[in-house]
Amino acid sequence: LIDSELFGHEKGAFTGAIRTRIGRFEQADGGTLFLDEIGDMPLNAQVRLLRVLQDNIVERVGGSRAIPVDVRIIAATHRDLTAMLHDGSFRSDLFFRLNVFPLQIPPLRERYQDIPALVNHFIIKKARQLRLPKTPRVSNNTFQKLQTYPWPGNVRELKNLVERAFIIDPEGPLQLDSFLNF
Repeated sequence: LIDSELFGHEKGAFTGAIRTRIGRFEQADGGTLFLDEIGDMPLNAQVRLLRVLQDNIVERVGGSRAIPVDVRIIAATHRDLTAMLHDGSFRSDLFFRLNVFPLQIPPLRERYQDIPALVNHFIIKKARQLRLPKTPRVSNNTFQKLQTYPWPGNVRELKNLVERAFIIDPEGPLQLDSFLNF
Protein backbone atom coordinates (compact mmCIF):
# COMPACT_ATOMS: atom_id res chain seq x y z
CA LEU A 1 0.00 0.00 0.00
CA ILE A 2 2.78 2.43 0.85
CA ASP A 3 4.51 1.76 -2.48
CA SER A 4 1.29 2.22 -4.42
CA GLU A 5 0.53 5.46 -2.58
CA LEU A 6 4.00 6.95 -2.97
CA PHE A 7 5.07 5.59 -6.35
CA GLY A 8 1.78 4.71 -8.06
CA HIS A 9 0.88 1.46 -9.80
CA GLU A 10 0.18 0.11 -13.26
CA LYS A 11 -3.14 -1.38 -14.28
CA GLY A 12 -3.17 -5.07 -13.36
CA ALA A 13 -0.21 -4.80 -10.95
CA PHE A 14 -2.26 -6.47 -8.20
CA THR A 15 -5.83 -7.53 -7.50
CA GLY A 16 -7.96 -4.41 -7.57
CA ALA A 17 -5.56 -2.34 -9.71
CA ILE A 18 -8.17 -1.70 -12.42
CA ARG A 19 -6.40 1.37 -13.78
CA THR A 20 -2.98 3.01 -13.75
CA ARG A 21 -2.54 5.42 -10.86
CA ILE A 22 0.22 7.95 -10.44
CA GLY A 23 1.75 8.16 -6.98
CA ARG A 24 2.45 11.08 -4.68
CA PHE A 25 5.96 11.60 -6.05
CA GLU A 26 4.69 12.05 -9.61
CA GLN A 27 1.88 14.30 -8.38
CA ALA A 28 4.42 16.47 -6.56
CA ASP A 29 6.85 16.65 -9.50
CA GLY A 30 8.27 20.17 -9.57
CA GLY A 31 7.03 20.87 -6.06
CA THR A 32 7.10 19.66 -2.48
CA LEU A 33 5.94 16.41 -0.92
CA PHE A 34 5.18 16.25 2.81
CA LEU A 35 5.83 12.84 4.36
CA ASP A 36 4.16 12.74 7.75
CA GLU A 37 5.21 10.22 10.40
CA ILE A 38 8.29 9.09 8.47
CA GLY A 39 9.44 7.28 11.62
CA ASP A 40 6.58 4.80 11.21
CA MET A 41 7.67 3.74 7.73
CA PRO A 42 8.69 0.07 7.51
CA LEU A 43 12.32 -0.70 6.66
CA ASN A 44 11.53 -2.16 3.21
CA ALA A 45 9.66 1.02 2.24
CA GLN A 46 12.57 3.09 3.57
CA VAL A 47 14.85 1.34 1.05
CA ARG A 48 12.57 2.24 -1.87
CA LEU A 49 12.23 5.82 -0.63
CA LEU A 50 16.01 6.09 -0.37
CA ARG A 51 16.33 5.09 -4.03
CA VAL A 52 13.97 7.87 -5.07
CA LEU A 53 15.89 10.43 -3.01
CA GLN A 54 19.23 9.28 -4.46
CA ASP A 55 18.25 8.97 -8.12
CA ASN A 56 15.16 11.21 -8.46
CA ILE A 57 13.43 8.35 -10.27
CA VAL A 58 10.30 6.39 -9.36
CA GLU A 59 9.05 3.15 -10.74
CA ARG A 60 5.36 2.36 -10.36
CA VAL A 61 4.33 -0.90 -8.73
CA GLY A 62 4.03 -3.44 -11.55
CA GLY A 63 5.89 -1.16 -13.96
CA SER A 64 9.35 -1.23 -15.43
CA ARG A 65 9.66 2.34 -16.71
CA ALA A 66 11.86 4.77 -14.77
CA ILE A 67 9.98 8.03 -14.26
CA PRO A 68 12.11 11.07 -13.41
CA VAL A 69 10.78 13.33 -10.64
CA ASP A 70 11.99 16.59 -9.17
CA VAL A 71 10.54 16.73 -5.67
CA ARG A 72 11.54 18.56 -2.49
CA ILE A 73 10.80 16.45 0.59
CA ILE A 74 9.59 17.66 3.96
CA ALA A 75 9.38 14.86 6.49
CA ALA A 76 7.94 14.90 10.00
CA THR A 77 7.77 12.49 12.88
CA HIS A 78 7.01 12.41 16.58
CA ARG A 79 9.60 9.68 17.08
CA ASP A 80 13.23 9.98 18.13
CA LEU A 81 14.94 9.05 14.87
CA THR A 82 18.38 9.12 16.49
CA ALA A 83 17.31 6.37 18.90
CA MET A 84 15.73 4.49 16.00
CA LEU A 85 19.07 4.62 14.16
CA HIS A 86 20.74 2.96 17.13
CA ASP A 87 18.16 0.18 17.44
CA GLY A 88 18.11 -0.43 13.68
CA SER A 89 14.49 0.51 13.04
CA PHE A 90 15.39 3.51 10.85
CA ARG A 91 18.01 3.48 8.11
CA SER A 92 20.96 5.78 8.71
CA ASP A 93 21.41 6.51 5.00
CA LEU A 94 17.78 7.65 4.74
CA PHE A 95 18.14 9.69 7.91
CA PHE A 96 21.13 11.58 6.52
CA ARG A 97 19.33 12.20 3.20
CA LEU A 98 16.33 13.66 5.02
CA ASN A 99 18.23 15.53 7.72
CA VAL A 100 19.24 18.45 5.51
CA PHE A 101 17.56 21.23 7.47
CA PRO A 102 16.16 19.82 10.73
CA LEU A 103 13.61 21.73 12.78
CA GLN A 104 12.73 20.72 16.30
CA ILE A 105 9.24 21.85 17.22
CA PRO A 106 8.56 21.33 20.91
CA PRO A 107 5.28 19.68 21.90
CA LEU A 108 2.39 21.88 22.98
CA ARG A 109 2.92 20.95 26.64
CA GLU A 110 6.28 22.77 26.43
CA ARG A 111 4.86 25.94 24.88
CA TYR A 112 1.71 26.83 26.77
CA GLN A 113 2.05 30.46 25.71
CA ASP A 114 0.99 29.42 22.16
CA ILE A 115 -2.36 28.00 23.29
CA PRO A 116 -4.43 31.21 23.13
CA ALA A 117 -3.19 32.06 19.62
CA LEU A 118 -3.78 28.50 18.40
CA VAL A 119 -7.27 28.36 19.90
CA ASN A 120 -8.18 31.69 18.31
CA HIS A 121 -6.81 30.52 14.96
CA PHE A 122 -8.84 27.29 15.08
CA ILE A 123 -11.98 29.15 16.16
CA ILE A 124 -11.74 31.68 13.33
CA LYS A 125 -11.03 28.95 10.79
CA LYS A 126 -13.95 26.80 11.96
CA ALA A 127 -16.35 29.76 12.12
CA ARG A 128 -15.48 30.62 8.50
CA GLN A 129 -15.86 27.01 7.44
CA LEU A 130 -19.31 26.85 9.04
CA ARG A 131 -20.15 30.32 7.65
CA LEU A 132 -21.23 31.56 11.04
CA PRO A 133 -22.35 35.20 11.11
CA LYS A 134 -20.41 35.77 14.33
CA THR A 135 -17.26 34.16 15.70
CA PRO A 136 -18.02 32.61 19.09
CA ARG A 137 -15.93 33.52 22.09
CA VAL A 138 -14.26 31.24 24.59
CA SER A 139 -15.76 30.91 28.06
CA ASN A 140 -14.08 32.68 30.99
CA ASN A 141 -11.03 31.06 32.63
CA THR A 142 -10.73 28.57 29.75
CA PHE A 143 -7.21 29.53 28.72
CA GLN A 144 -5.90 29.12 32.26
CA LYS A 145 -7.29 25.56 32.36
CA LEU A 146 -6.03 24.77 28.87
CA GLN A 147 -2.54 25.83 29.90
CA THR A 148 -2.44 23.35 32.79
CA TYR A 149 -3.43 20.36 30.63
CA PRO A 150 -0.55 18.05 29.48
CA TRP A 151 -1.70 17.77 25.81
CA PRO A 152 -0.70 14.18 25.02
CA GLY A 153 -2.28 14.58 21.56
CA ASN A 154 -0.38 17.81 20.94
CA VAL A 155 -1.80 20.49 18.61
CA ARG A 156 -4.09 17.99 16.85
CA GLU A 157 -5.80 17.32 20.16
CA LEU A 158 -6.32 21.05 20.70
CA LYS A 159 -7.77 21.44 17.20
CA ASN A 160 -10.16 18.54 17.77
CA LEU A 161 -11.18 20.04 21.10
CA VAL A 162 -12.18 23.27 19.34
CA GLU A 163 -14.17 21.31 16.74
CA ARG A 164 -15.93 19.33 19.47
CA ALA A 165 -16.93 22.55 21.22
CA PHE A 166 -18.33 23.88 17.93
CA ILE A 167 -20.42 20.72 17.50
CA ILE A 168 -21.90 21.10 20.98
CA ASP A 169 -22.55 24.85 20.81
CA PRO A 170 -21.55 26.70 17.62
CA GLU A 171 -22.92 29.99 18.98
CA GLY A 172 -20.71 29.90 22.07
CA PRO A 173 -19.32 30.65 24.45
CA LEU A 174 -17.13 27.63 23.72
CA GLN A 175 -16.59 25.45 26.79
CA LEU A 176 -13.26 24.00 25.73
CA ASP A 177 -12.08 23.07 29.19
CA SER A 178 -15.13 20.86 29.81
CA PHE A 179 -13.71 18.29 27.35
CA LEU A 180 -10.30 17.93 28.98
CA ASN A 181 -9.48 14.52 30.45
CA PHE A 182 -7.52 15.38 33.58
